[in-house]
Amino acid sequence: MRYIVSLLLTSTALPALADVPRVVADIPPIHAIAAQVMGDLGQPELLLDSGANAHSYQLRPSQAASLAEADLILWVGPQMTPWMARALEGLSADVPHLALLTAEGTYTREFGASKPHDHAHGEEAGHEGHDHAHEQEAGHEGHDHAHEHEAGHEGHDHAHEEAAGHEGHDHDAPGHSHSGVDPHAWLDPANARVWAGVIAAELSRIDPENAATYAANAAAAQARIDVLDAELAAMLAPAKGKPFVVFHDAYGYFADHYGLTVAGSIALGDASSPGAARLRDLSQDVASGGAICLFPEAQHDGALVTQMAEGSAAKIGAALDPEGSSIPPGPDAYDALMRALATNIVSCVTG
Repeated sequence: MRYIVSLLLTSTALPALADVPRVVADIPPIHAIAAQVMGDLGQPELLLDSGANAHSYQLRPSQAASLAEADLILWVGPQMTPWMARALEGLSADVPHLALLTAEGTYTREFGASKPHDHAHGEEAGHEGHDHAHEQEAGHEGHDHAHEHEAGHEGHDHAHEEAAGHEGHDHDAPGHSHSGVDPHAWLDPANARVWAGVIAAELSRIDPENAATYAANAAAAQARIDVLDAELAAMLAPAKGKPFVVFHDAYGYFADHYGLTVAGSIALGDASSPGAARLRDLSQDVASGGAICLFPEAQHDGALVTQMAEGSAAKIGAALDPEGSSIPPGPDAYDALMRALATNIVSCVTG
């Protein structure tokens, strides 16, 4: 008995091994990239429940507690998950949180903007020549505090922010534009590649003992993304020049990267409803042969898509899921999300 007590006392005097950082991510693609970077060291926590809407999610009390206890919070940014911005405002400024949309090296596009040039696989490094709207902002090195973003986005009309931001607006009014930074940046695999490195660098800063492992895992993740990118480019090549309509304006990065033609979107934003004039104009375009396929979207009623397809030769494709909300979370979720998008699009427009 004395030996056991002595052993226990001795063991408590030994230095404790460093804990792996507790990482929390907002949506599945970010969670998947973080899981690849962490590898066998640990698993990040995903906030968005399966099947939930990424733009209008409500945190459970247990999830709010996880945010308060996290060592690193990863999120896209307030344009994508405004509920995270509100949650972060109530946290201590000492809790590191990184908005990946503003991470250095991230390529961002404006809603409605034509692609600057084809930067498909092979031009990932640095995105030279692209307009990185936020990467030069001071104070974003390693950290990005939610309350600091508010000023940086005032004056932008982000359709993904709360519907209150659009109350009273006629989305079909002449001159109305869906403006601001498109937050769906993970749909460009070059950004996913950048983010793997950014996440590894931040984890290494917090947990220097495992820095070599994070760096190796990030390199493996980037190589995996390169292979995926080449695979999808080959898969989508037959879909080039074949116009299609999507449910909401979320696919600009994907279409730009792979040279696809999005002929229009039924809704401008996930939080906005299409007006009668918009539906009429788009329906006329579809009826005249302006689109080969129409795609419904996960978490949204497909009735409008069915209605628009009536009286036209356009086919209805499988539901697209740009956030991967219906895909099992984990390190494989990013690949599964991107492959599902490519498979559904090419199957319909070339079928």
